Amino acid sequence: MGAEGLRALNHNTEMLFMKRISLASILALLALVPSTPVASQAFGNAIAVDGDEVFVGEATYEMRSGVVYVFGRDPSGNWIQTQRIEPSSAEPGDRFGIGLAKYENTLLVSATRADEGAGAVYVYQAQGGTWIESGRLETTDRSPADSLGTGLAMNNDWIMVGTIAQDDRTGAAYAFRREGESWVQHSKIRPADIDEGDTFGSRIALQGNQMLISAPFGSDGEGRVYSFTYREDSDTWEEMGQLQAPALSDQTMFGTDIAIGDGFSLVGAPGAGMGAVFVYGLSGDMWQLASLLYPYESTGGAMEFGGSIALDGNSALIGAFSAVQGQGRVFSYTFNPETFEWNAAAKISSDEDGRAFFGRTVGLGGNIAVGVANGADRGAGAAWVFERVDDDWTSAGRITGDVLGMDAITGDEVSCSTDGEASGFDCESVDLVSFLPVAQMGADRGIVTNDVWGWTDPETGQEIVLVGMSNQTAFVDVTDPGMPTYLGRLPMPESANASTWRDMKVYQNHMFVVSDGAGEHGMQVFDLTRLRGLDGSDPQTFTSDAHYDQIASAHNIVINEETGFAYSVGSSGGGQTCGGGLHMINIQDPVAPVFAGCFQDMSTGRQRTGYSHDAQCVIYHGPDADYQGREICLGSNETALSIADVTDKSNPIAIAMASYPNVGYSHQGWLSEDQSYFFMGDELDESGGNVTNTRTLIWDLADLDDPILAREFMAETKATDHNLYILGNTMYQSNYKSGLRVLDISDPENPQLVGNFDTVPYGGDDASMTGSWSNYPYFKSGVVVVTSSREGLFVVRYRPRTISE
Repeated sequence: MGAEGLRALNHNTEMLFMKRISLASILALLALVPSTPVASQAFGNAIAVDGDEVFVGEATYEMRSGVVYVFGRDPSGNWIQTQRIEPSSAEPGDRFGIGLAKYENTLLVSATRADEGAGAVYVYQAQGGTWIESGRLETTDRSPADSLGTGLAMNNDWIMVGTIAQDDRTGAAYAFRREGESWVQHSKIRPADIDEGDTFGSRIALQGNQMLISAPFGSDGEGRVYSFTYREDSDTWEEMGQLQAPALSDQTMFGTDIAIGDGFSLVGAPGAGMGAVFVYGLSGDMWQLASLLYPYESTGGAMEFGGSIALDGNSALIGAFSAVQGQGRVFSYTFNPETFEWNAAAKISSDEDGRAFFGRTVGLGGNIAVGVANGADRGAGAAWVFERVDDDWTSAGRITGDVLGMDAITGDEVSCSTDGEASGFDCESVDLVSFLPVAQMGADRGIVTNDVWGWTDPETGQEIVLVGMSNQTAFVDVTDPGMPTYLGRLPMPESANASTWRDMKVYQNHMFVVSDGAGEHGMQVFDLTRLRGLDGSDPQTFTSDAHYDQIASAHNIVINEETGFAYSVGSSGGGQTCGGGLHMINIQDPVAPVFAGCFQDMSTGRQRTGYSHDAQCVIYHGPDADYQGREICLGSNETALSIADVTDKSNPIAIAMASYPNVGYSHQGWLSEDQSYFFMGDELDESGGNVTNTRTLIWDLADLDDPILAREFMAETKATDHNLYILGNTMYQSNYKSGLRVLDISDPENPQLVGNFDTVPYGGDDASMTGSWSNYPYFKSGVVVVTSSREGLFVVRYRPRTISE
């Protein structure tokens, strides 16, 4: 293996063009912290390859420590997991595995968020085929948020560690030297001309007495790479200056990845057009620019070529993870030391579909190459192993990690304490009954939850939760709410693709399922009585009882149980879309759904097609005598509230539409039980800066022809609101990162917060779209079930406090 073994490239191209960037964004870029709710594991944010061992970091967990997987060959030559390494002082969100370096019998693992973000590096030694923790490196002047371990390299008796966040992201590097069986801090390294925000120490390459350290954010994103030489007579690492590179711009990111070989070095600049790698030759102790490498196949647009580099001897791998519209490619080169030329050897691709970003990280050792596709498995990531045969690389298998997450919480109910905490979750007047993680509901890697609904068996009284997921609906029995039991799953149709959105409703003991952005999904119909008699000992995989194909994808399914009509909303991709408005379906015979007509209010929706994101349809018994007994639908139509009379499916009538100030995206809402008010959320007003805090719109429906915005209720949080439901005088809001919020609406125009349960007790309550998606408060037992996308299913109970409490 080469001197520095491995380093991880972690690069988010969306951040390349920013002159000023926050520490959180820099750490996200360098740590592969996902920007979407589905990419939570980041398998392969670091890779090391040595002979027949492959080491893969999976660092970006929040509720548990990161891990490092070790892979080897079984007797048949297949690549299998042989060990999973976790640190002795594991902490939730410690980013263990964010960086790796291996040299001979020593493995180094970074944990940049350990100890309140100060960071640490763990040292492991191989003993009898198992890697055993033997030490932990910390700096003597450490402080919170240093992020030690972003850059990592090892050679002979030296370990070099970068800390990009130190001193307002100026960064630094630390040299540790072996003394007997211990590693002792030798010196701190920082160039004289480094500036705040440069993130010096992002990448480190080490070979003999030569070292390169990068600061890819230096010079407003042009990037800098500094050269150092060890002087034995003075026992110092002497700064030799910056590597010179022509025509850099503020989006080049020169030094995103670096490598040193025998007399040459490679420096990646993925932001230089389609990307480039600068080749330097060593003359004395100075590096001279010799040539540039470009991808020998252009796929058009930015390829991010040079975003990852792996070097072993005279062989190099260079990743171009944005090539082919994000599918990704890896390019192989060989070095001729006699001519000092690099020759194209092979182009490597994976079998991943879509925007897999293959080549985000690469590793190389001997005749084994590894390329990471961090977009695979819905952002969980996967790696492909290749073996060199002559000058070509042949696929030897796909490797992945385990489905990890939070542990299940079952048994006795955990009361919300007077300090506002239940099993580590912030709360107020909401007790934790139980919790079931995504992995224990039949989920594959990268699968997350979304919507949720419930069904009570009229014969047995069993309470069953219907949990929407990216590619399936899971069934969980919460009749004993402290011991939730996974019964089985209904996969999406074979003609569909996995998606962020899935929605389910129930009519006459049948579940109706749609999914948005899911291709030819249609509407699944499933007889819920088939769940009777199941105890979870043998979870079942079910098939649909019927399939409705007059729609393809749809955002939500709305059902009026009083009339036996369903309304597909946000339909797209095929079939009768009704412009995304109400696609009306007669489901009075649940297994034989029949199309009944369309309704579109063309004055609403972003494209003025009447698109409805969600709706509620009821037999009206509210205060407006003109419409009592009529079937009324209230739609959250992107730009406005839409009210329609759909009693006559052949002639539905638009009653009214009403917009409001600072519209972001009219998302979803629910009627008060007396149907006098409609409470509606706007999903994008918080993230768009339209409002400063979580907003709920309260509509007075005394006159359906003229709905009045009675109040904009502003919560104390800044989280994005999502789904809300009302039972009696209590409203249950799922507001993403602030979790479940419980409000008393006895005075409808003056809601009062009376309880909360934060399903995402990390990362604040900003307006990002991860956390509590939805809830179902209608079980007779009084429990409320709540989905939280990456976490799983929470079973909670709102318990109003008495004065004595």
